Amino acid sequence: MKDLSKTTYITSLNLAQLRELVKSLGWEPYRADQILNWVYKKFVTNFEEMTNLSKEQRRFLSENYSIHSLELVQKVEGGDSTKFLFKTTDGHLLETVLIYERDHLTLCVSSQVGCAVGCTFCATTQDGLVRNLRTEEIIDQFLQVQKHAPQKIRNVVFMGMGEPLANYENVRKAVEIMVSPWGLDLSKRRVSISTSGLVHQLRLMAQDPLMRELNLAVSINAPTQELREKLMPLSKTNTLQDLMETLYQFPYPSDRRIMIEYVLLEGVNDEEVHARQLANLLKKKRNKFKVNLIPFNPDPSLPYKRPSMERVYRFQKILWEEGISTFIRLSKGVDIFGACGQLRRKRLVLR
Repeated sequence: MKDLSKTTYITSLNLAQLRELVKSLGWEPYRADQILNWVYKKFVTNFEEMTNLSKEQRRFLSENYSIHSLELVQKVEGGDSTKFLFKTTDGHLLETVLIYERDHLTLCVSSQVGCAVGCTFCATTQDGLVRNLRTEEIIDQFLQVQKHAPQKIRNVVFMGMGEPLANYENVRKAVEIMVSPWGLDLSKRRVSISTSGLVHQLRLMAQDPLMRELNLAVSINAPTQELREKLMPLSKTNTLQDLMETLYQFPYPSDRRIMIEYVLLEGVNDEEVHARQLANLLKKKRNKFKVNLIPFNPDPSLPYKRPSMERVYRFQKILWEEGISTFIRLSKGVDIFGACGQLRRKRLVLR
């Protein structure tokens, strides 16, 4: 049996790299296009299904390469979503959520096992960071969930476990595969990166022609440096001032807006004064931002409470009155602990 912990995954390669590989094997360059068509358009599970390759080529690929890098451990059905629990080849768990929207499907993918950011209102960070996910592990979440989905997955959001921009290179390559015609062929406008606000990486993203065209969502969660440091310790080194200056200058298309995500915690950051402070923070370039208010998703391991909808609506009203486009996002997947801030590496699975 092939040792999957030491194998090479076809899903770790882009088209140029795969063309170089088949060329080194003495195969025709178009074989690379054929292989990726089987993987990303027909979603085959093994090389033997690639019938336009010769038997010898299929045998060579089967003996030396793999398609899937994750093992599906469990699938949990909820009222508006399905959570998938995957195991990596080194025995760690990660969670992925398929969300059922009114007219399409959205996949919430993880970029790390655990998280090192340390947000005090997020269950994922309670386990700390184990490691970054590799490109093939990010892509395999899509490939495996697609097999269980009732229709083509149209949207991808990097809002699962981990901080995507802390795993920049692997996430970038996964995005390249997702949006390329030879890959999953998703629209760049249907791929979203959600970040806690790593300033250096946001500046890299701003200079990257591929990454800066994606939807960008930034978790603010507090309108002042002092409060943000308490809720999000990374703000000590990625200050709110530096973050906002970076966002003010981010080269976003004029017809699109950066999403400011704000998790509302009862009695902590949901007062009228906080709403007015947030409005002041955004008014400098109000047409560049829109706000998503996210009522806290409860978790028994966390000390916070979800505010009443009356408080949520009051917060929203203040922002609208200040000219800030503001929406309320009631997270899906709460019933299966698959909502924003609830994903978690529950336990280690032994190989």
